[in-house]
Amino acid sequence: MGETVEINGHSPATAQQRAPAGATGSERAPALHFGGTWEYAPAPETVKVDILPRYELFIGGGWEKPQGEKGAAQKASRDRGIKASSGERKGKRERGEEGFGGGYFATVNPATEEVLSEVALAGAADVDRAVRAARSALPKWAGLPAKERGKYLYRIARRIQERARELAVLETLDGGKPIKESRDVDVPLVAQHFFYHAGWAEKIEWVYPGARPVGVCAQIIPWNFPLLMAAWKIAPALACGNTVVLKPAETTPLTALRLAEILEEIGLPPGVVNIITGDGRTGAALANHPDIDKIAFTGSTEVGKKLARAAAAHPKLPKLTLELGGKSANIIFEDASIDQAVEGIIQAIFFNQGHVCCAGSRLLVQEGVVSAVIEKLKLRMASLRVGDPMDKNTDVGAINSKMQLEKIGEYLECGVAEGAELWVGGAGANGMNGSAVARSRAGLPSRGYWCRPCVFTGVQQSHRVAREEIFGPVLTLQTFRTPEEAVQRANNTPYGLSAGIWTDKGSKMFEIAARLKAGVVWCNTFNRFDAASPFGGYKESGFGREGGMQGLAGYLKM
Repeated sequence: MGETVEINGHSPATAQQRAPAGATGSERAPALHFGGTWEYAPAPETVKVDILPRYELFIGGGWEKPQGEKGAAQKASRDRGIKASSGERKGKRERGEEGFGGGYFATVNPATEEVLSEVALAGAADVDRAVRAARSALPKWAGLPAKERGKYLYRIARRIQERARELAVLETLDGGKPIKESRDVDVPLVAQHFFYHAGWAEKIEWVYPGARPVGVCAQIIPWNFPLLMAAWKIAPALACGNTVVLKPAETTPLTALRLAEILEEIGLPPGVVNIITGDGRTGAALANHPDIDKIAFTGSTEVGKKLARAAAAHPKLPKLTLELGGKSANIIFEDASIDQAVEGIIQAIFFNQGHVCCAGSRLLVQEGVVSAVIEKLKLRMASLRVGDPMDKNTDVGAINSKMQLEKIGEYLECGVAEGAELWVGGAGANGMNGSAVARSRAGLPSRGYWCRPCVFTGVQQSHRVAREEIFGPVLTLQTFRTPEEAVQRANNTPYGLSAGIWTDKGSKMFEIAARLKAGVVWCNTFNRFDAASPFGGYKESGFGREGGMQGLAGYLKM
C-alpha cells in the first residue's frame, strides 16, 4: 500500500491512489491534502508611528495655517479699506467659491473607518501663496550647479530608506493597501526614483544641450500610489531645476506630508517644494493659477480632460503631462505556461486591490486553454487572503474609500444584470443567495471598505464591465481564437495605457507587442516598474512619459 501523509489530522488519498497509472514506486509522491484547516497565524506589522492630530500646509519651507477664501478676502478688504458688496458675495456663493478653504478635513483609515488625522483644506489664496513661494525660489534653485541639486536628491533618497518602515506603515494606514506591498514595492521604488534622478541631475546638460527648466510645476497626484506618484513627479522636476507645488489626493495625504518633513530635515531650500492638501477645488485652483508653467497629473480620464481644457485656456499654455485611466488587456496564448500565467493574472488585477491605472482588468484567453485557465484561476483566487492590511500575510487589503467601494459595487451588480457570470474568491461566497455586492463582502468585517477578488466570465464586449474602468479587484474574461482576434480585442478600447502577453514563443511576443496600441507592454510578467523605464499611455490614457530619460523631457524647455 502506498504511503499516506497526514496533515493537520487529515488522512488524504494515498500516494498509490494519486500516482499516474503505471508509475513506479520511486515516481509516486506522497499526497498532500490540507483540507480546510490550513490557516496562517496573524503576522501584524507594528502600527506604532507618529501621526499629528492636525497638519498644516507646507509652503515656503515652513508649515502654514490655511487662509482660505474668506480670510484672504477679509485681509484684502482691510488692506484696501473696502468691503465686498452683497452682489459680489452672492456671486461667490452661486459659483461655490465662498468659504472655500481655510478649514480642515479628516483622513480616514479605510480598513477601520477611524479618523487618523485632520489636514488643512487649501483655498485659492493658499494655492497662490504656494505658487508665489515656488516662483521666488526658482532662480536660485535653477541656478544651482546640477551636481549640488543631485546631492539634495541623494539626501532625500537616503532619508527615505532610513524611514522606510514608517513610510510603509503610513501608506497602508492611510490607503488600505497590504503592508507587504507598501514595504516591498512602493517605498523601495520611491527611493529608487530619487536615486535615479539624482544621478541624472549633472548629466542632463550633455543629453539635452542648452535645455532649461520649465519653471513652476503644478503636480496633482492620485490616491492609489500616493508616495510613489509624488516621487515620480518631484524627482525629475527637481533634477531639471524646477520648483514644485504638489497636491496629494484628499483621501491619502499623510505620506506626502511626511515627505515634506523629510525635505525639511535634509535642508532643501525653502519654496523649492511646496505641498498643499485639499479637495478637487484645490486642484482646480492650482491648475488654473496664472503663474504656473507645467501641469503634471495622474488620475481619472474625466479630470484629465478638464485639465487639458484648462491648460488650453491658460495664459501661459503650460506644458502638460497626463497619466490617466486604463482598461488593459492581458493576453494568454495556448503555448504559455499556464501556471506562470495564472500568477501573472493575479498580479495584474489584484495587486493593490485593483487600484492600478494599468491593471490587467481584461483577461483574453485563447479558446484551447480557457477551461484550464479558469480552473486554476479560481483555485488561486480562493487562496488569496483578504483582510487586515497591516498583516504581512494579507494579499488583498481594504478599498481606498467608501465612494470607491460603492462604485465597484455598482459595476458588480451591472455585470450580473447584463448577463455575465460572477465568481467571487472566498469560502462560501459563491454558494450563498444574495446580491453581487453581498457576495463580494461575504465573511468580511462590517466596518471598513472591503471587496473580495471577483471575476466575470461569459462577458460580451458590449458589457460595461468589459469597456469601462472599474478600478477595483474585478476581472473580466473573454476568449479569442487567433492572434489577429486577440490584437483586435485588445485594441478595442478608448484607452491605451498597458497590456500583457503570455507566450513561450519569442517571435510571437515581439510581433504582438508591436501591434498593440499601448504605452507599456509586459511580456510574461505584469505590473513591473523601474525608475529607468518610461511609463505612459495613448488615446484616453493620456500623453507624456514619466520615468527614464524620456520623463525628463517634460520638465525641460528645449
